Amino acid sequence: MKKLVIVIIILLLILIGMVIYKNTAVGSANPISVQEIEKIESYISKIYMWKEITKEALPAFEDMNQAEDLWIWEVVKKNLENYETTKEEIEEKAKEIFGENFRKEFPITGNQSFQYEEASNQYLAIETMLDEKEDSFLLNKITKTKEGYIVEIIEYLEDYEEENRVRIRNLQEEEIGRVAIHESETKIQEIVKEHKDRFHVKLVHLKNEKGNLVVQKVE
Repeated sequence: MKKLVIVIIILLLILIGMVIYKNTAVGSANPISVQEIEKIESYISKIYMWKEITKEALPAFEDMNQAEDLWIWEVVKKNLENYETTKEEIEEKAKEIFGENFRKEFPITGNQSFQYEEASNQYLAIETMLDEKEDSFLLNKITKTKEGYIVEIIEYLEDYEEENRVRIRNLQEEEIGRVAIHESETKIQEIVKEHKDRFHVKLVHLKNEKGNLVVQKVE
């Protein structure tokens, strides 16, 4: 019984720590719930790519329809469940992720992300080859707007090339800090926040659309 009580207390402390982190990560002045923060983080994770594939994990754009084609269709590919798909399914997923105002049409001949198979009239997702550096972001500040949110993110790389440690790098690949492989993600994020001026910062404009978040602009 005592062991059970200890386990429950530990789990409660972990949960409280997560809640505290979620609130302090975006500033205490914002009347934003933990659920909102988790929803924002989940959505940005969907559209956050790999710079070795799309040059920027999240490129800047003034309008969703002006964003780089390669990044757009790689985002769609990342979020599709099936390796084989159709033009209709690709465009439907794009609308789901980017919203009803998304107007780009997927090319019938395929592209760098999907190879067209004429025999089956389907598209095969082209395999993505990644390096040992994981593209990551940290929610630094969230401002609630009439339509949604403006989210300030700090971009960084987690380098796993070394066996027993993680090197934290900025987008110029400069090493900012190191943590042991067994240390928590929170430790990494503490280093990123401590050296914020050495990392790239972006503002992500999100809109609430029929209960879902969609990206409108990145600067």
